[in-house]
Amino acid sequence: MIDLVSVTQALLVAEHLSFSRAAQVLGVRQSAVSRRVRALEDKLGVSLFERDRTGARLTEAGRRFLERARPAVAEIDHAMKAAASAGRGVQGVIRIGILSSVSSGFMRNLLSRYRCFHPAIAIDIVEGSANEHVARITERQIDVAFVTGTPQASHCDTVLLWETRVFAALPGSHALANDDAIQWESLKDEHFIVSRDPPGPDIHDYIVRRTTAFGRSPAVERYGVGRETLMHLVALGFGISIASEAATSTQYPEVVFRPFTTAEDMLPYSAVWLPGNDNPALRRFLSLARSLASGRPAPDAPKWVS
Repeated sequence: MIDLVSVTQALLVAEHLSFSRAAQVLGVRQSAVSRRVRALEDKLGVSLFERDRTGARLTEAGRRFLERARPAVAEIDHAMKAAASAGRGVQGVIRIGILSSVSSGFMRNLLSRYRCFHPAIAIDIVEGSANEHVARITERQIDVAFVTGTPQASHCDTVLLWETRVFAALPGSHALANDDAIQWESLKDEHFIVSRDPPGPDIHDYIVRRTTAFGRSPAVERYGVGRETLMHLVALGFGISIASEAATSTQYPEVVFRPFTTAEDMLPYSAVWLPGNDNPALRRFLSLARSLASGRPAPDAPKWVS
């Protein structure tokens, strides 16, 4: 019988391409991780990794095995969480993928109200790109995702829920910092910075799409940092960036947000889910999302919720 712990540790080694890093994350000795993965390889009769002093690389057999094992382990993890939730009296779990900030706006309001209406339902939230979320939905790792645009995701249902304005993030000393609004033409010679992590790649594509009309490729530099550190880099003059309206409610020293005012700079957000997903918590969540998007009173809303 395959040892689930060994599979989980092999997935972690594959994620970091390092036995030592996987051991650090787990808080165990590297030798313990190596023994478990070696035992798994012996059980399977194939090598999952090529090992050398620089780290570990997946073999073709390892890649194929772990690609199939990952969703299975995720399902087992979900089943364990669901059982634990039932033991605590929690009446279900909903797993949500997000891309936008929850500092303000529709997404924050939706999560806040859902928690008020259904306090016994556990909410599991994961960040990621649109492609990552669609893959997680099809593998049933999450129930619903909120992504930009209206993606044509195979076997998935999609509904457009809200739109948000796009803002430029500028250092306070920038020549345009005192303007009420920003035009893309005035940024054609600017140096942009984005994160390598979501939503950085989507922001990169958006910048390219909006600047191509001016006959030049934009200068865009990627950093392996999160949203907060990226804004501090903007303040330090590393470059300017782009943010959704929801992200502008968080204030950063020496950073100002200025809106783009054209209709093309209204960013649509959609919900994506599998139509065959019969999770009652998902159905209630989608019903609330549609009500908020349409401006109708939320269904079964407690009177004390504003």
